[in-house]
Parts: sequence; structure tokens; C-alpha cells
Amino acid sequence: MTDSHRLPPGQWIAPLERFGLPTFAPRKVVPPARPVVTVSGDVRHAAQFEIADLLAGLPRHDQLSDINCVTTWSALDLPWSGVRLRDVVDRLAAQVEPNPGTRWLRLTGLDGYWACLRIDDATADEVLLADQLDGKPLPPAHGAPVRVVAPAHYGYKSVKHLVGVDFLRRYASGPAGWKGHPRARVAEEERSRLLPGPFWRRVWRPTLPILRRAYRKND
Repeated sequence: MTDSHRLPPGQWIAPLERFGLPTFAPRKVVPPARPVVTVSGDVRHAAQFEIADLLAGLPRHDQLSDINCVTTWSALDLPWSGVRLRDVVDRLAAQVEPNPGTRWLRLTGLDGYWACLRIDDATADEVLLADQLDGKPLPPAHGAPVRVVAPAHYGYKSVKHLVGVDFLRRYASGPAGWKGHPRARVAEEERSRLLPGPFWRRVWRPTLPILRRAYRKND
């Protein structure tokens, strides 16, 4: 099967570049020397963990995964390395004791961007907390020091520069607002809560050159 034939509906092949909502284009992240993740929300004990300690001893996984952006571009077969987010969530839950009614994770990046993933989506086998890309430490442009890689979901769920995890009972829309979808599954073309996925292809594709220029200008 050729690359073009395995693309999800409405996608086209493009290289991986720094990309996101236009508001975040000027927000270039400089990771701290000792990065930490703060864990809170509907939990018994809020806590903070150094990322090195959070990953220590967890099984590592290498995988080829795509990034499928809701704006219709896809970067294919990216070689990520890290730990399963499920293992991280289990380690966090043992420490902070989330309420049994929690169903969502709010994931926040150092640049202020955040998104929600349903816990069962976040803990699927293929979801990584990645710290390497192509055999090298993640560069800041692609999420250093660690980022979420959720291949089954549009890229706006794969939060970069992770610094916060909140256990929530209810979905929160985040900076994407009404334009986002609670689950954002690529196979279902869940580009937004409003209107069908194919409609958004026609909306997003003409904006791509503008968004690309905004990010390249700030690189």
C-alpha cells in the first residue's frame, strides 16, 4: 500500500513542522533544566514530579506513528521513543488518588496550550509520552522535554512540552474551543463538534499557507 492510499480521509502528506493554533505561533518554549509535571484536578493529593523521576524505571517503547493535523496535513511514519502514557497515568494515580468518577485528563504544555483526552483514549497501547524523535532528544519545536503522541487522534490532542496533568470528571474544551472535538478520532473524522468532518476540510485547507507562514516567521 502506498503512503497516499493509507492516508485518513481528507488528509495530504506534509513534513513535520512546528504548528498549532495561530495564537501560539510566537510562543517559543525554552525547557527548564529540571522540568516538572504538576498533577491536580479532582484528586485527593495534588503533587509535582520531576520528569526524570516520573519516567524512571518504566518500560520504553519505540514506534512509528503518524501525526494527523485537523487542518488536513499528515506527517507519516515518525520514529518516536518514550514510555506508554498509560504507565505514567497509573504511576500518577497511585500517588494523587483521583476520584473514581474522573473520566478525562487535561494535559497542559509549557506554552499554555492544553487539551483533554478521555482516560480510556489516553491509556490506549499506542499513546506515548515521548522524549525522543528519530533517535534524538525531542527538539523544542516538537515538544521538548516530553510530549504526548496519540496517533488515533488529531494532532491537537498530542500536547507538547507537557507540564500539567489534571484528572477531571467532565470534558473541558481548551483553547480550541468549539472548533475542537472531545475525542477527535481520526478514523471517525471527528474534526469538530459542529458540522461533519468533510465540511472542515474545505474550511481548514485554504488557511494552511497562512498558518504555516505564521509559524515559520517565528522560528
